Amino acid sequence: MRATSLLRLLLICFYLLSIHTFGAAGVGDKLEKGQNLTDGDTLVSAGGSFTLGFFSPGVSTKRYLGVWFSVSNATIACWVANRDQPLVDKSGMLVFNDLGSLVLLDGSRRTVWSSDFSGGASAAAAQLLVSGNLVVHNGSSDVSLWQSFDHPSDTLLPDMKLGKNRWTGAEWQLTSWRSADDPAPGDYRRTLETKGLPELVVWRGNVKTYRTGPWNGLYFNGVPEVSAYAGKYPLRATTSPWEVTYGYTAAPGAPLTRVVVNHTGKAERWEWDASSWAWTRIFQGPRDPCDEYGRCGPFGLCDPEAASSGFCGCVEGFSFGSPPAATPPAQEVKGTTCQRHAALDCAGGTTTDGFAVVRGVKLPDTQNASVDMGVTLEECRARCFANCSCLAYAAADIRGGGDGSGCVMWADAIVDLRLVDMGQNLYLRLSKSELDDHKRFPVIPVAIPLASIVIILLVVFAIWWRRKRTIIGAIPQSHAMAVPLVSLAIIKDVTGNFSESNMIGQGGFSIVYKGQLPEGRTIAVKRLKQSVLTTKGKKDFAREVEVMVGLRQGSLVRLLAYCNEGKERILIYEYMQNKSLNFHIFGTRYLLEQKCFLKLLRELNFLMQC
Repeated sequence: MRATSLLRLLLICFYLLSIHTFGAAGVGDKLEKGQNLTDGDTLVSAGGSFTLGFFSPGVSTKRYLGVWFSVSNATIACWVANRDQPLVDKSGMLVFNDLGSLVLLDGSRRTVWSSDFSGGASAAAAQLLVSGNLVVHNGSSDVSLWQSFDHPSDTLLPDMKLGKNRWTGAEWQLTSWRSADDPAPGDYRRTLETKGLPELVVWRGNVKTYRTGPWNGLYFNGVPEVSAYAGKYPLRATTSPWEVTYGYTAAPGAPLTRVVVNHTGKAERWEWDASSWAWTRIFQGPRDPCDEYGRCGPFGLCDPEAASSGFCGCVEGFSFGSPPAATPPAQEVKGTTCQRHAALDCAGGTTTDGFAVVRGVKLPDTQNASVDMGVTLEECRARCFANCSCLAYAAADIRGGGDGSGCVMWADAIVDLRLVDMGQNLYLRLSKSELDDHKRFPVIPVAIPLASIVIILLVVFAIWWRRKRTIIGAIPQSHAMAVPLVSLAIIKDVTGNFSESNMIGQGGFSIVYKGQLPEGRTIAVKRLKQSVLTTKGKKDFAREVEVMVGLRQGSLVRLLAYCNEGKERILIYEYMQNKSLNFHIFGTRYLLEQKCFLKLLRELNFLMQC
C-alpha cells in the first residue's frame, strides 16, 4: 500500500513538474501564426486539465492529433482531429498558418487534416481553453472563428452541445470509435432528437438502439437517476427559434467528467475520482433489457422486474396477438404485437371513449407526437378527447410539480414504453367497455415485509410437502376449505364494480382494489389481467393461492379468499394501511424487502414444479 501511494505521489509530482517545465519553455496553451507543434510537443490548457498533442491509442502504433485529459496521460482522448486519416509515424506536424487555419501535415508535408477555415488577418491565435475546447481566436476579441467543440468525436464535455442550429442547419452529434484502439468513426452515434420533445437517441446506422425518454423540464424522463448528480453537472435543454440543443455545465469545484458513446453502443457518464486516481462510471444506458428500443413492440410495456415473462406485457386494453390491420409505426420495432381488445368509438364529433392512466413510465417515442408547452394538462386532455386521432397524451413539463403542465399527444402507435422509478403518467385512450373493467395498468400487487430466515424455512417446508401434488388450474378442495371461494358478484359489490376510485395499486400483471365489507372491514382485492390468463398464468395463480394458504405468520399479509369464476382470477388479502399497498405503489417501489420476497416467491414456484 505504501509503495502504491508513493508511486502515485511521484506521478502527480511528475505531472505538475511537466506542466511547469512546459510553461517555462514558452509553448503554453496557444499557437501564434507561423508556429507549429511537432510530435512530442504539447499544448496544455490553463490549470492543466487538458493536453493537445500526438498520441497512439491502446496497442495501436498509428499517430493521431487530439485533446485528452491530462490526468489520463493520453489514454482518454476526448477529441481527435484526424480520426480516419492516421499518421504512420512520429513525423507529423500541426501548423497554424498565415491564413489563420490549423493544418496537420504528415512526414511528406502533405495535408492530412485541417480546420477547414481561413480566418485571414482576423485570426490571431489557436488556443486550448480550460474547457478542453481548441479554438481559433479573433484578433480583436475572444470571439471564436473556429472551435473543436463544433466537431465532436465520441465525447461530450461541459459547455459542449448536441442538437441542431436552426439557422445554419449545422448539427452536433457524438460518433463512437471503431474500436477501443481505433478512433475512426464507428457504428454508433448519439444525437438529440429535435422533433417532438428533445430526447437523446443512440443509433446504429439508421436504427435506433436506445433513447433516454423526452426532456421534461428537469431531466430526460427515462433516466431520473441523473438527478443524483445534476447538482454537480447541471443539465440544460434549449428550444428556441435559433437552436434545439442539449448540454451540461460543471459546477465550481466539481470533479472532471465526460459523457461518451463507446464502440459497443453504450452511452456512459464518467467522473474522475482523485482519491483513487481513476475514472468511475456513474451512468450507463442501455442499463437493462427494457432500454432496448421498441423491445415490446407497439402498445407494449416493458417491466425490468419481469424477467420470467420475457419482460414484456401489453398496456391495459391490449393483449398479444397477430399484427393488426393498421398503419405500422414509422420505424419497424422488435418484439411482440399488442392488439386492442375493443375498437374506439369516436366519429363525427362525438365519442364514448375515455382515458386510463399508465403510471410510472418512460414516455413513448415523441418523434411524431405533437407538442404544445402553453396549455395545462386539463386542456391537453380536452384536446385529445376531441381529436379522434389522439391515442394518448401526457404532461410535457414537470417543473411546476403536481401532474405537470404542457401537452404532448400521440396519434401513432406508442412505442418504447417501459416502467421506470419516478416515471411519469401516460393517459391512454380506451373504449368505454374497457374502462368499465380495466382502469389502469398494474404494477406490484401487495407490499410484503421482508421474511425472516425462520419464515423462509417454514415456507420451503410447506412447499416441499405440497410439491408432489398436481396443479391443474383449480384450487384443491383441501385449500378451498381453508380459504373460502367467493362469487364474482360479491367482489364487484364490495369494490363498487372495480371502481377507479377504489384502485390502489398496479403491477405487471394485475390491478389491486380496496374493498369494503358490510361489517366495515377493509380488504385488498388483486384482480389478474385477462391477457395473462394463459394456461401458465392459471397455474401461477393456483400456485400463489397454495403458497399464501400455507402461510400463517404475523408479519406476512394473509390471504382471506379467492375467486375462480369464468375468466376471472381474483385473490382477496387483508388490507394493511401502513407501509403496504399505498406506500409501495405510490412511494419507493423497489425496496429491498419487496425484491427479496418476490425473489423468494419465484424460487418457491420453481420448487413446486420439481
